[in-house]
Amino acid sequence: MASSSRNAASKRRVITRRNFLGRTVVAAAAPVIIPASARGADGHVAPSERIALGLIGHGMMGRGHLGRLLSAPEVEVLALCEVDRTRLDAGLATVAGAYAERIAGGTYGTCGAYTDYRELLARDDIDGVVIATPDHWHSPMSIHAAEAGKDVYCEKPISITIDEGRQLVHAVRRHGRVFQNGSQYRTSPSIRRACDFIRQGGLGNVTAAFTLWNTMEHFIGGGRFQACAASVNPAVTGKYYAPQDYALPEEPVPDGLDWDLWLGPALARPYNSLYHTNPMPGVVPWSFCEDFGVGPSTWYHSHAADVLQYALGYEESGPAELLHPGSGEFPTLTCRYANGVLLHLVEGWSQVKDLYHAVPQEAQLDGSFGGVVVGERGWLTTMSGGSGVTGGPEELMAEYRDPRHDVDLGDKDHHGNWFECIKTREKPHSHEEIGHRAASLGHLTIIAYKLGRSLQWDPAREVFPEDAQANRMLRRARRAPWHI
Repeated sequence: MASSSRNAASKRRVITRRNFLGRTVVAAAAPVIIPASARGADGHVAPSERIALGLIGHGMMGRGHLGRLLSAPEVEVLALCEVDRTRLDAGLATVAGAYAERIAGGTYGTCGAYTDYRELLARDDIDGVVIATPDHWHSPMSIHAAEAGKDVYCEKPISITIDEGRQLVHAVRRHGRVFQNGSQYRTSPSIRRACDFIRQGGLGNVTAAFTLWNTMEHFIGGGRFQACAASVNPAVTGKYYAPQDYALPEEPVPDGLDWDLWLGPALARPYNSLYHTNPMPGVVPWSFCEDFGVGPSTWYHSHAADVLQYALGYEESGPAELLHPGSGEFPTLTCRYANGVLLHLVEGWSQVKDLYHAVPQEAQLDGSFGGVVVGERGWLTTMSGGSGVTGGPEELMAEYRDPRHDVDLGDKDHHGNWFECIKTREKPHSHEEIGHRAASLGHLTIIAYKLGRSLQWDPAREVFPEDAQANRMLRRARRAPWHI
């Protein structure tokens, strides 16, 4: 941002290593906002007017985020944080390559390198951070960033418990920060069009929705993760839908990896490479362990929950009841909302046809990051993959395709929406409450599966009424000094 903004920011109180460990709560002054119209003489954003950002985490998702940040003319990446020195060095090389022209021209100096994120947050010249770490770090880092006066873009899910997600929401609001949850599909024009059509009554009264919730062995069975396979063997454990408390054998910690900082608030476990590396693209093995992740919510359920709860009008609330299949009411775990709409969790789209008979057998259902919504007038998908949005009957789809239902989001993708909101101080498409409620749906599902029974839920108070056993699962212990 402009030099005046950075001078103002230098007066902020920030979380340093010392005062953080002492548990001193710090407040942040509102930044000086520079008009987005301020441009350099060559038509590019002047260096002094760029949003200064730091990236925390340079793994699989972090690499993608870094590429997007480096391609944005309104952004300047000033710092990287990564507990693995090899990954950190790779990120620094990427920044140097992208900014080579600026470096040669003297308009960019160096990119700060950190293994401890608190040192990055202590910088006065950083306006915001992108957090792309394992799940167990999302809420603590987001809260500490808000306390340090930084705007935040955080990968989904934003928490591993409902309690810490609510604490994140409070921190973002208390410190006046702009928070974007990394549910990128909320900024997809096709998905927003489908959701808006449903919200406006295009399906008539909605009766049911369906989304995917696969078993653990679906991802780590079949020999893909030999060290994990025994603990999720369905012949031994049966089908299991939630992360487990399992321990992998200890291995030597690689040179350059700060394993204690990787663990952070999680309970101490010995290093194993499966916690830290991805044996196959798109799968993060640490999410199978409940200390570090929340299983399917890590991969796609937070996306699907965000999209579906938006379509149903519950993106800032949640279900009132979780119906376990053991109750006999429905064949798969089902969420019931206050208006009576049912959200069924299925293991595959064929169950929508064969178990629930909700759509015709010839229906084309494809994709993962969404679901199927059924109303009195017909059905519609809100998926991002494959063939995109489908539905029926044809008369309904003809109405859906009417240009009057077009959605124009301009040239802003999910990151661009966050950049714009940093300037305007408006709420982004997937702000803190929406991100919290999307993650909460996954947490509620996990609790129901772990307890093996149906649950009543009060979405306003965020408690299980008169259910002490379930309420104890809303939070968990954290390792000192990482309490929030």
